[in-house]
Amino acid sequence: MNLFPQNHCLICHEVILPDIGWRAIFSIEKEQLICPACDGKLAKIEGEQCQICSRLLSPVDVQFRHGDLCHDCFRWEEDPNWKGALDKNHSLFLYNDFLKEVIAKYKFRGDYVLAKIFSELIKEKLKELTPDLLVPIPLSEERQYERGFNQAAALLTESGFTPDNLLSRVHSEKQSKKSRVERIHLSQVFQVIPEINVIGKKVVLIDDIYTTGSTIRHAAKLLKEAGAASIQSLTLAR
Repeated sequence: MNLFPQNHCLICHEVILPDIGWRAIFSIEKEQLICPACDGKLAKIEGEQCQICSRLLSPVDVQFRHGDLCHDCFRWEEDPNWKGALDKNHSLFLYNDFLKEVIAKYKFRGDYVLAKIFSELIKEKLKELTPDLLVPIPLSEERQYERGFNQAAALLTESGFTPDNLLSRVHSEKQSKKSRVERIHLSQVFQVIPEINVIGKKVVLIDDIYTTGSTIRHAAKLLKEAGAASIQSLTLAR
């Protein structure tokens, strides 16, 4: 009997060397999905953050801060059309070069299994947020066919949750091809699926990356207008 079966890192595919200490032998350890080297390259968002979007404030010049808000969120909240649309975004990691490559493999190259890496952290965060509805940011039918799955919905499924598919999306050019200004001034691309009741509900939107906040806010605004009590969001990266 092999007490220490070989596991391979889901990111780099190197063998994960087991912990052979006494504690590991006599306790049930969580399955290791990634190696220590890859784990060390994932930068958790910790420290002083923007109270709406979770952007780290320590690297931000004081002239681009407005109290506990970053300049971008301050501008969103100054606009009466967007004020209060999004109550708060929670992001797990900084969108560094390493995570950018991991998400590209997951999202564009169909490496679905990578969703498992984040399942425990997503479970913990959603337990804190106690939502009534978990709404993945939808893809258009064309984009979902192209990729094979919705990366936001897969994050929920692999974390043991059932997505509440309340929104549909009109097909448009890829977000990655749009400039920052184009993303911010994006026209409404979402629709609430008919006969869905969100009145008085606490909704958490799920997506992979928070960039400008435009996509999340368009979805949030639509659900707020439909009667949702609060809209927060959870993303892997910020």
